[in-house]
Amino acid sequence: MRFPRRSGILMHPTSLPGRFGIGDLGDAAYKFVDYLAGAGQSYWQVLPLSPTGYGDSPYQGLSASAGNPMLISPEKLVRLGHLSESDLDGMPSFPSDRVDFGPVIDHKMDLLDRAYANFQSRATNEQRAAFARFCEEQASWLDDVAQFLALKEHHGLRPWHEWETGAATRQPDALARWQASLASEIESQKYRQWQFFEQWLALKQYANEQGIRVIGDIPIFVALDSTDVWANPHLFHLDEDLQPVVVSGVPPDYFSETGQLWGHPLYRWDVMARNGYAWWIDRFRMAFTQCDVVRIDHFRGFYNYWEVPAGEKTAIKGRWLYGPGADLFHAVTAALGKVAIIAEDLGDFDDESRAGVDALQAGFGYPGMKVLQFAFSTGPTDPFLPHNYDSPDWVVYTGTHDNDTTLGWYQVTSTEDERDYARKYLATDGSDIAWDLIRLGWASTANTAMTTVQDLLDLGHEARMNTPSTVGPPNWCWRLLPGALTGDIARRLLDLTAIYGRMASG
Repeated sequence: MRFPRRSGILMHPTSLPGRFGIGDLGDAAYKFVDYLAGAGQSYWQVLPLSPTGYGDSPYQGLSASAGNPMLISPEKLVRLGHLSESDLDGMPSFPSDRVDFGPVIDHKMDLLDRAYANFQSRATNEQRAAFARFCEEQASWLDDVAQFLALKEHHGLRPWHEWETGAATRQPDALARWQASLASEIESQKYRQWQFFEQWLALKQYANEQGIRVIGDIPIFVALDSTDVWANPHLFHLDEDLQPVVVSGVPPDYFSETGQLWGHPLYRWDVMARNGYAWWIDRFRMAFTQCDVVRIDHFRGFYNYWEVPAGEKTAIKGRWLYGPGADLFHAVTAALGKVAIIAEDLGDFDDESRAGVDALQAGFGYPGMKVLQFAFSTGPTDPFLPHNYDSPDWVVYTGTHDNDTTLGWYQVTSTEDERDYARKYLATDGSDIAWDLIRLGWASTANTAMTTVQDLLDLGHEARMNTPSTVGPPNWCWRLLPGALTGDIARRLLDLTAIYGRMASG
């Protein structure tokens, strides 16, 4: 699918400003959409929207289908009548510049419990009917998710493979007992998913009406401690104790000298192929329900992926194996039609792997990614430099959630040789390096140009969203301060967008 010449901004909803300690789907989200439209942008890119587990990473979600209840707006629940204004009194004083996940989750869960109790006691007939309709229509994934999350809370948030045997191995009689004993908790989890989807799909519709398309994100792998593995252990390489035999990662590259040991269980692609990749088709169907365009994280894993024996401390010892390749995407296309996918194709490749991934992308028209922060290390032939782009079918980024901010890169994480070459290439003294890279991306031949909110604001290393191969704060904690996105910034971005022909009306 050929993408039009457009541009947009990357920011996860958790980074939005607001008084509840974490960004949500309330008024600030709608104001951000308005800001994007006013600045001439066409895309809002988010990270995965799934509920998060240990480490609070959206790339280690508890379900590939569910939404993150932390994004539910309490103020919208007040407007529904599920919370009262007094329920919001006495709120803790959360920091405005970062998410303090522990206290925020505790407080938000308490509010959601109150909202569910109020819904049970005073919901209108129309609301009850809408909830029942949601539960019926989404039962194929919702029933497992709600039971998994209720069981997880009951077991003190421990991973499912540490639960009592009947629940962990999904013995029918045990699941029936748990469903009876946790009936209210399971229904509460369904309520949270209902409200997430009500709020998110309303926001997405509003964005679309303003000319903004939402770019979502599918991590290629899922976490061991997830509904997906618990409910479908036969689709993963697990031993008789339901522990991974092999896990995911990538070998050493420019992110890490020891590679990245992600630790996800790996798929049994042969089993998935035998049932027509049904699990993947459902996953893509949900992704395109939530978003308009989907970026696939670690796309190259569909061509070949790095398998590491379980128990290794780093990702150095592993081997390359072939993935499902075009077979999977033929199945997805047959089920869903032509869909808008961005292939995250970064990393170190040998010639055969690069050719294979390129052919897979080209065969389905999926653009790959170029990251400008990577462009200044190897000289004028570097493939990330815009004069080397071989077609317009690219998405160019100043940096992503896994990079430092551009100013942080320039001041902290780049080498002097990279800085020197960047200054020469850009004909700049480096004093406005973030906007220099924004201009470079917007001026490039790539059909899609993206930057981060942090780069718009010219923020430094302290505003980095994530450092790969590390867990915990400050990863995923950064938040946009109220009022930081000014009219002057919007006008500056609008000018660049018009100059380089990226306006939707251009």
